[in-house]
Amino acid sequence: MKGLAFNSMRYGQKYNLLNFGEVYDFEVIEVLERDDFKLKDIHTLEVFLLSDLIQFGKGDDFEITEM
Repeated sequence: MKGLAFNSMRYGQKYNLLNFGEVYDFEVIEVLERDDFKLKDIHTLEVFLLSDLIQFGKGDDFEITEM
């Protein structure tokens, strides 16, 4: 795993996630328990959970970076 660890993600910050070739740009809008976060997509304003993005596992290309 490259990039940031989940526990270093902070409320109000913007991040980029790469997993299985898919790219997500999001802002953390709420920190939940057990290393889960409520996120808002920067482009579509859709709200979702980090656990939804990684529910099928972490690919070889998995990386979270700060924007």
